[in-house]
Amino acid sequence: MQITQLTSGGHSPRPSAPCLRILLRFYRVALLALSFLSFAACAEAHNGPPFPILENRPVGPCVISVWTNPDVGTGVFFVMVDPISGSTIPADLKVEIGVQPVSARLPQRTYRARQENLRGQVEYKAEVPFDARELWRVRVKLASSQGDGEAVATVQVTPPGLGRWDLLLYVLPFAGIGFLWFRAATTKRRSVQALR
Repeated sequence: MQITQLTSGGHSPRPSAPCLRILLRFYRVALLALSFLSFAACAEAHNGPPFPILENRPVGPCVISVWTNPDVGTGVFFVMVDPISGSTIPADLKVEIGVQPVSARLPQRTYRARQENLRGQVEYKAEVPFDARELWRVRVKLASSQGDGEAVATVQVTPPGLGRWDLLLYVLPFAGIGFLWFRAATTKRRSVQALR
């Protein structure tokens, strides 16, 4: 079995077609394993945009939707507020987020949400510290001169992502596929040129 072949002009030897196939198989297996590991890491932790835990829920004098990105460390809650039809959003509206582990290992802690400056949408944002990856009860309280109300939901707090390194982790499998395609195309071009 010929392992290497010399190109005309005395250039350095390069692998033959069978060796290239073995190398490509190795690269494919490595890429598949890397892809599996990166997708397993993605499934393990929530790394991405906020997701809804309450939608169009009447609470007190308003209708709210709550979106969150609950990571260990600091979780973020966004409370979108709309008026109940035929009314307006109270000017003195206050929004609080209360959190407590479902296991009740800690007492409930409450955090004030601050109003964001957005056009056309009343939104409140709260940053909440989470100390452990587990199921947490979230209580959203609204208080105003027009009435009070609250809604409860649960959310699974997940480990934090790698920040900007997440992008590299997501892009790596695609970069590997691109590299393999480029290698195969160059190898094919060289073999065609060597046959001429």
